[in-house]
Parts: sequence; C-alpha cells; structure tokens
Amino acid sequence: MSSSTAFPGQSPLAETAPLSLCARKPRVPADRLVAEMVPPPRFDSVRFDTYVPDPNQPSQSEAVTVLAGFAAGLGGSHATGAGRRKWFGRKPAAPTGPRGVYLDGGYGVGKTHLLASLWHATPAEPSLKAFGTFVELTNLVGALGFQQTVQTLSGHRLLCIDEFELDDPGDTVLVSSLLSRLVENGVALAATSNTLPGKLGEGRFAAADFLREIQGLSAHFRPLRIDGEDYRHRGLPEAPPPYSDEQVTRAAYATPGASLDDFPGLLEHLARVHPSRYGALTDELGAVCLTGVTAVPDQSTALRLVVLADRLYDREVPVLASGLPFDRLFSDEMLNGGYRKKYFRAISRLTALARDAKDLVGQ
Repeated sequence: MSSSTAFPGQSPLAETAPLSLCARKPRVPADRLVAEMVPPPRFDSVRFDTYVPDPNQPSQSEAVTVLAGFAAGLGGSHATGAGRRKWFGRKPAAPTGPRGVYLDGGYGVGKTHLLASLWHATPAEPSLKAFGTFVELTNLVGALGFQQTVQTLSGHRLLCIDEFELDDPGDTVLVSSLLSRLVENGVALAATSNTLPGKLGEGRFAAADFLREIQGLSAHFRPLRIDGEDYRHRGLPEAPPPYSDEQVTRAAYATPGASLDDFPGLLEHLARVHPSRYGALTDELGAVCLTGVTAVPDQSTALRLVVLADRLYDREVPVLASGLPFDRLFSDEMLNGGYRKKYFRAISRLTALARDAKDLVGQ
C-alpha cells in the first residue's frame, strides 16, 4: 500500500502507510554505540533534588546524600580530559578501597533515577561519562571487542551500569574482567540491581562459578541499600485489555511515524538483528502497533523481547497491541525462573507503554 493510500473508512488526507520494524535492518557504527551511552531521554531532567524520598524509608534520603558526595569527589583533571592520556603511557596508581557504589533495592524505589542523577552531577564532560544497562555494556564488548572496550572506557571518569545482571557464566567472567581493568585505570563505577552483589548468582546456573566471580566484583563496590516496597509484593501490573486487529491497524495508519507489525513476525525478525541495534531499530518511531500478540515461545526469544521493551521504554514509544495482554506474555515457568526480574520489568514497561497508547485509538 502506498504512503498516500488511506486505510478503508479513513480520510485519505490524514492517512499514510505505517512503518514496519520487520523491514528495518539497522547498521550501527561502533562510535554511535559509545556516544549513546548516556541516560535515556526519560531521565534527561532528573537530578538529586527531583528525587522525592519516602519519609518512612530513611535509607532513600541517605542514598541521595551519599551519591551527591560521591559525585562531588569525582572532579579533578581527569574530569576535563587533562588526565585522559597518561604521560609516557604510565598507568595511574591502583586505587585503594571500593571504586564505586552499588545501589541495591527492589523494583520501583528510584534506583535508575538516582543513577542518572549521579551521572548528571558528576563534574566531567559528557564524553567522559558512560551510562548504560548491563546488556548494553556486554553488547558494546561484542561490537568493539574486549581490548578496544577497555581502551575506550578507560578514559572515562565514571561508568554507570543500570540493571546489573549476571545471566550466564560467560557474562560473569566478561564483566568481572572488564570492571577490574577499568578500576585499575581509575574509572569510578556505579551500578543498580535488585540484589546485593554477593547474591546475584543465587538461583541461577553454575552457582559456584557465579559466587566465585561475584566475590571479586563485590570488592569494587560499596553496597548502598535503598529500602522500599518490593515489586514481588505488588504482583504483576495489570495490563490494559488489548484492542482488536482492526483498531490497531487503523491507529497505525492514523498516527504519524507509527510502525505496524505482526507480533510473531517481529519476534522472528528480532532473532536476525543484534540486540545492540535495537535502539536504532526504534529510531524516530511515533508508536509501535502490534497485531496478534501471543505468549513468547521460548527463553531466547523472551530475552530479546526484554531488550526491545527496554529500548522502547527508554524512548517513551507508546505500544498498541491486539491479542494477549502483556501480563500474559511469559509463562509461569519463565516468571519463576532465573530471569524473572527481567520479565517482570518487561511486563511493567510494556504495560506502561500500552497505557500511553490508549489515546491513539479513535484518531
């Protein structure tokens, strides 16, 4: 259907054919991957003074105080780039004590808000600060190679890692080695997760290997507990009821910059696109419209969908769908398994984006 063709029953002047995620095959240069390691757009304006601590949770106020002090201590010549290249290639003296802070707390207590606030408050040029999810960090290594990633990030003052996850032994060794090298080169670290560093491997594969590696990682961080209502006590968020295929299709034609795809077809397409390119896959989208949403068939597919959900949420792209509601995407086995936190996060984020999309129906 051409871009000037109207969807049946709609005004031809108002309608354009929607985009298709399945038709996109982005190629992302490595320098873009590094340049995009900044807080997501929805956290552009957050600061420590915009975080509202729960008066019943004193650890939240304490976290703001500790992080503000941590940021203030990250100034110096390195912050302006003067210390980026050491004379005669000499490495800096190995720092003593923890070189980072680890924000530990349940879902929804504002860890990402605080982590982004730390990034904004650190007195260094944006090019000398990096912010990304754990998955984005491992994807960066996949794109650049380990040594190039070490070289690139060693010039940074601060590396912020959101949603710190250790999902397999390979990633455990990779991240442990990377962070150790960065600490040796004077990079400060900050991370968020839903569990303490020493407990990340519990209930996952090769627990002995996890615990051995995690003990080394733990030494790099000062754990900072942030108490609050835990997501497991809230249960799954209730997703809004899905729309019909016709409603979703009409909305896709009526919404500028919207994409329209069959959900099973999109899942197949994600398998052919490296997760490091999912951000580019969603460039300049006004909305994502999906027909025929079904339960995700397997864990590999589910984990790819989690990454896409993160990228859509970062960019605040509404998601309109027909088929199953988003709180039924993952099986009980998945929700009770080692990746349950990722699946809960994906459901929560897709549900929020589905609520944002309700105004698209009836345009």
